[in-house]
Amino acid sequence: MGTIHAKTSRPYDIVIGQGILGQCGDAVKELFPEGQTVIVTDDNVEPLYLETLKRSFQRCEIECVAFIIPNGEESKSTDIYTELLEFLAKRNMTKSDFITALGGGVVGDLAGFAAASYLRGIPYIQIPTTLLAAVDSSIGGKTAINLSGGKNLVGAFHQPSLVWCDYTTHETMDPLRYADGIAEIVKYAVLKGGDLFTLLEKENLYKHVEEIIEECVRLKLSIVSEDEFDTGKRQFLNLGHTLGHAIEARSRFDISHGHAVACGMTAMADVAALNGLADYDCSDRIGKVLKRYGLPTKMPYDYRELIPYIKNDKKRRGNKIKLIIPENIGRCRMISLPVKDLDSFFRT
Repeated sequence: MGTIHAKTSRPYDIVIGQGILGQCGDAVKELFPEGQTVIVTDDNVEPLYLETLKRSFQRCEIECVAFIIPNGEESKSTDIYTELLEFLAKRNMTKSDFITALGGGVVGDLAGFAAASYLRGIPYIQIPTTLLAAVDSSIGGKTAINLSGGKNLVGAFHQPSLVWCDYTTHETMDPLRYADGIAEIVKYAVLKGGDLFTLLEKENLYKHVEEIIEECVRLKLSIVSEDEFDTGKRQFLNLGHTLGHAIEARSRFDISHGHAVACGMTAMADVAALNGLADYDCSDRIGKVLKRYGLPTKMPYDYRELIPYIKNDKKRRGNKIKLIIPENIGRCRMISLPVKDLDSFFRT
């Protein structure tokens, strides 16, 4: 079991280990000696891990009750967000209480945004049960829900008080959903290059899970500590996500986040090479690694179908949108593209 300290506006620890879910109550009791909690989880995670967590809390005399949502991106909606706020109010939650997010990225985003907005902010902790949440979404304090116009359009920055990652929970994941997390790992490897990308190319990722989770967490925290509120360097973490989010929205979320990001990364590398902004070898290496882990690399839609969604991306500033270009493995750059030029850029 290892601990990584996040040096953000609200410092917190990320604890990573094997079989540690039942120990969570002891750490939480130290943080919130008098607080009660609402555990937000989904109907996939509930039968697997909710009772283990509740027993850990109850053993430490932490009063807890569960709020269970349907699994899937559709639960990051204004309706379910409002239901959760009303549930918190009925529990008479106060600023000495906290929310617990037990699940993947959808649960973490929804629970975190509720924590950010209820009473103008109460604490929350993240217990990621998916690989994607462990390496990415549970870290850094971004919280959000979706609107019909696009993904993550309503949200807030709200750092957790603790991230407790028991990666044995990943063993019950559907292989397709596990691959979603691998797509985010590949993103980090493209950004960093070096040993991490080589490991993905040549070794068995599954034999290095804890090492890889820690590496991704440290990389994300190094970026977040410099740019917590996403005004500069943190935007590099959007590699593959501008197209990825558009693909998700176009599919009405039938295509999962990681699979969409995988397509977005390879497509952006291809388009960048065609525009003279990147090496052709970069796209080839990214594609081979993604295919190695069963992830898609072909665009499921024509670019013209995605441009309306890209124009509504939260990264747009006025008449320009920022795109992250992978020039080569370990070297990316940010370009600011006029929205009017999107069509010609992607049709190159």
